[in-house]
Amino acid sequence: MTLIYLVQHGEKEPGPGDPGLTGAGREQAGRTARWLHGFGLNAVYGSPQRRAWETAEIIASVCGLLPRRDVRLRERMNWADGQALEEFLAEWARSVRERDYVPGGGDSSRRAGERLRAFLLDVAAEPGPVAAATHGGVTVDLLRTLLGEGALPGGLLREGVPSCAVTTVHNLDVVEVASVAHLWGPL
Repeated sequence: MTLIYLVQHGEKEPGPGDPGLTGAGREQAGRTARWLHGFGLNAVYGSPQRRAWETAEIIASVCGLLPRRDVRLRERMNWADGQALEEFLAEWARSVRERDYVPGGGDSSRRAGERLRAFLLDVAAEPGPVAAATHGGVTVDLLRTLLGEGALPGGLLREGVPSCAVTTVHNLDVVEVASVAHLWGPL
């Protein structure tokens, strides 16, 4: 199996729908790309959702690769146009508390974690390290699936995964969770 770097998308524009990255988010993605370039990536995948796809494009460009879309990297649920923020946040909170709850227009936490696990198993046969630009909710869902409910780092369920944080997985073993060390200091 190969080393897989799950990259939380960069900072996104506020609002519902399918927002892209902010200027700061593009800078975060660029710093992440330059850091990942040193590992000799073999492939870069991205969620089809705009914020993650833009992150994948930046990483792939710096690493001299073409990004590949994979729907299994998409978020558990998305704030829909026309949906009140309070309604979205209530659905999100319930889907975190109740892993089998299926929110409108989304996947249950359990199903999303299994979906991302299936992606990892499929790309694990590829040579060399792989990066995958994805989302914080589905990454946490995966970690809950792989590590169990009580093993998550403090605050990850409450506060989410920071922008461009990298979670590293090898042989379905979690090596590092939501690291942002590459975003600080010289590259």
